[in-house]
Amino acid sequence: MANVPRVRNWFPAVALVALVVAAPALAVQPLDTSKPAAAIVGSDIRQEEVLSRTEAGKVITAIDRTRENIGTVRKTTKLDTVDIVFLTDAARSEGGPPPAIENKVKQHQDDVTELRQEIEANALLFNAIDSRRVLAEDVLAVDFDNPGKVVIYAAAKPPK
Repeated sequence: MANVPRVRNWFPAVALVALVVAAPALAVQPLDTSKPAAAIVGSDIRQEEVLSRTEAGKVITAIDRTRENIGTVRKTTKLDTVDIVFLTDAARSEGGPPPAIENKVKQHQDDVTELRQEIEANALLFNAIDSRRVLAEDVLAVDFDNPGKVVIYAAAKPPK
């Protein structure tokens, strides 16, 4: 029995070697990047300012599709483009969305609330809206109109 190697004496050494070898693969994004939001998200984030009456039809259609878009938000891990559409006249400071959009949001209130929670839980989408200082509670709807692209409609004003 004296010639049997003791496995438990080798375990700490093997674990330490494995950690040292794996450390470079576990490296995190460096913080010295000049565009941290774009680097974190890995997508082109664009923004546009419009009046809600100009985009009302698209926003209402997107709100009607909220239930199906919740599942898409859950599954989204990579996007080429994130378009954030600021409905500047629908911001809280301007009195909120116009009646047609507000009524549609109320009609789908539970779904819109769930959509906002899913956006907060999705690192890619949360970082995209956060990079433009949009609160999840200001998101009215999302639209996945093309593969690799999402349009986020927000009742907010862009950061200055």
